Amino acid sequence: MSTWRSIFGHDQPYDEQVDGIETAIETARSGGYTVVEGACGTGKTMIALTAGIDLVRDPETDYERVFVLTSVKQQLRQFEADLETINENLPEDWRPVSGLTLVGKADVCPYNRERTAGIDDGNVYDRCETLRDRTRDLSGEGGQTTAGALADRARSQQIGLADSGERGRDGTFLETAGEPTPYPRELPTYADGGPAGVETEYCPFYARYLEDLPDDGDGSPVEAVPYDVTAAGMVTPEDLVARAARHGTCPHSVMGAVLDQVEVVVGNYYHAFDPRTVGSFTGALLDESTFVVCDEAHMLEPRVRDLVSDGVADATLRDAETELSRVIQPITFEREGRRAEGGSKTADADLVRAELNDTDVSFEELNRTLEFVRDLRGELDRRVTAHLDRKRRGWQSNLTDLADDEIPLRDPAEPGEDELTTWAREAGYGDVDWVRAEAVGAVVARILNEAEDEDRTRSAPAVGRVLGEWYRRDHTNYFREIELERTWNETEPGDSWRRAYTARLAIHNCVPSDAIGERLASFGGGVLMSATLEPMEAFTEVTGLQYLAREEDRPVVERRYGLHFPEENRESFAVAAPKFTYDNRGRPGNASVADDAAGETPAQGADDRRQHSTRRHYADAVADVCRVPGNVLVGMPSYAEAEWIAGVLEDRLEKPVLLDASSDDEATESLKTEFFAGDGKVLVTSLRGTLTEGVDYSGDRLSAAVVCGVPIVNTASPRTKAVRRAYDDEFGDGFTYALTIPAVRKARQAIGRVIRSPEDVGVRVLLDERYARDSWDSVRPYLPDDGEFQPVSPDMLELGLERFRSRLEPVSGDGE
Repeated sequence: MSTWRSIFGHDQPYDEQVDGIETAIETARSGGYTVVEGACGTGKTMIALTAGIDLVRDPETDYERVFVLTSVKQQLRQFEADLETINENLPEDWRPVSGLTLVGKADVCPYNRERTAGIDDGNVYDRCETLRDRTRDLSGEGGQTTAGALADRARSQQIGLADSGERGRDGTFLETAGEPTPYPRELPTYADGGPAGVETEYCPFYARYLEDLPDDGDGSPVEAVPYDVTAAGMVTPEDLVARAARHGTCPHSVMGAVLDQVEVVVGNYYHAFDPRTVGSFTGALLDESTFVVCDEAHMLEPRVRDLVSDGVADATLRDAETELSRVIQPITFEREGRRAEGGSKTADADLVRAELNDTDVSFEELNRTLEFVRDLRGELDRRVTAHLDRKRRGWQSNLTDLADDEIPLRDPAEPGEDELTTWAREAGYGDVDWVRAEAVGAVVARILNEAEDEDRTRSAPAVGRVLGEWYRRDHTNYFREIELERTWNETEPGDSWRRAYTARLAIHNCVPSDAIGERLASFGGGVLMSATLEPMEAFTEVTGLQYLAREEDRPVVERRYGLHFPEENRESFAVAAPKFTYDNRGRPGNASVADDAAGETPAQGADDRRQHSTRRHYADAVADVCRVPGNVLVGMPSYAEAEWIAGVLEDRLEKPVLLDASSDDEATESLKTEFFAGDGKVLVTSLRGTLTEGVDYSGDRLSAAVVCGVPIVNTASPRTKAVRRAYDDEFGDGFTYALTIPAVRKARQAIGRVIRSPEDVGVRVLLDERYARDSWDSVRPYLPDDGEFQPVSPDMLELGLERFRSRLEPVSGDGE
């Protein structure tokens, strides 16, 4: 008999939760996946955790852990909270379910957290690797001391400072996560014992971790963990840092030691789909003993597409060129009877020869790769300059006006060899030059790290990897282009595009279904879930699940659970306003065009009148929705359109209007705080921003949401055209699969912010006739099949809103 009811964290599950849990358990026992579209309130996190933990604790299955993947921080916190709820309600004689949340080194390194010892977010990864290598060199076989002695040395230095009374005056003890550590705020050093007496920095936290590892090498790294993993329950990153800091050991190393020992691991898509993260950190979790949970699964396809795409920046090419030159130079100088300038960090000729002798890379290949990278960078420069000369005349005198751009290297709609590959062949570079660049880059990094006694991230390996991928990948599913990202670099010449742009050679994986399907196939089974997955057939195709079902005979079972909160608390409208497309609405600046269009041709006048009419319809309808008492969220197709409607609303409403812009996380959080505080306001944002997904607007935080238009991405983008063509070839209807369905999911996510609990009351409005009417480009078939979004004309929207307001006045008051 299943024990899942003992695991379930609440007194009584909903009917949907019973069905979801039992379906997930049964399907996973057969190695399959359950795909769940569940509206808010379904309890999807509890369904997934309960099913997964039940399978892990069942001795008759091979499952050893639950691996949760989510792209939204709020959902990550929800999984942590639900696991704590489960543990609080387990039978008394059960041990708690162990859990761990994965984060990066920057989040757990004590020195980086406290911004001390010269370590910060920009250098923490390189500094960590260097300090770890030095600590191992000092304490390993043939080293000058032991790991324990290094930790004790740092501790004794700290005790001496404390005894002198300095702790109270300047905070000599390093403290983090509310816990004191045994070490100074600055890195300790160890004299190498040589005649020069060089002091070498090392990491005392890592030294303590090494000291705590089993001596015989046969034990498990978990023996170095300073707490009982089986009894700790859910350990958040802050908990982990506090426990490790108190003991004086390395939090990141502890995280790695317990990674495959806990029953629930919570991470993000990087931890399962990014090749470098998997290769260096989480690979041990990717097998049939893992029950995987993909949360916010509607984002799985676009997120994985980014992770399995690749590219290399112009600056990285430049640095790789420098690194290659530094390795080649000693032997070149020796052959010419010259010496490198004094004080140079360039490796000596003997070291270069010794390293080359240990590999299959020749000195001639080093030179050939240098020529290739140098010429490649020159061709990149030529192409960017030619593009700007052709598309933006006079660009050198208006660098600040340049915007992000793309330079396709083939016709996006016609797969074929890219222009850079053609250029390389005509320049005399063959297959071997592309393929061998990866091995050459690895050797260059090893030589430089040996010469400088410092392990850090080098550019040559990254360039070599991308050149190899550029050669190996096909030209239909992979699209190559030059990306131009707006930046500003005062060190570049005033007439150079490099002052205004960061350029990048990019390889985009247009169809990531193979990569997703192959990764899902490596797990034992699991659950993929979101509030917005319909249409299911399209979702299972683009994520490779159909392949698992057809070719590997693994079951894929679908479940749909609708919104079960009281219907009388909500109203949902699909308004048949003119389509909010660029042709219909024009640029935001055209909103005030006069109806008579004097002085223009009849065709121009008709266009302007149509655009003016379209914008007037939307301005009126959005203003009507925003008069609903309380907070209102307005979602627009772009930030430019958000700025337009915000200006309109400021003139028409008494409520404050807050405008979201494309900004950093800190500014977004500040805007949310302002929106939630005090009386009702209007928050205007882009549907492609971060405020329409994964944000908790429960309770009285949101009374209404209105979505304007269908937020289809820019179809003129070369990358979008390439994805559409690849989807045409793969699935038969690229526009629907690659553009329309993801856009409708964006809209559904935004309006889903309104009703988050049985007590929530609110209005949801989809504003565009494509939501309301059946037509050749209608998106109504992709809305929930429950008939909730009633089609209404624009002039009937105000009446429907007024009727809803009057019905709720005793509950919500006037609110404005």
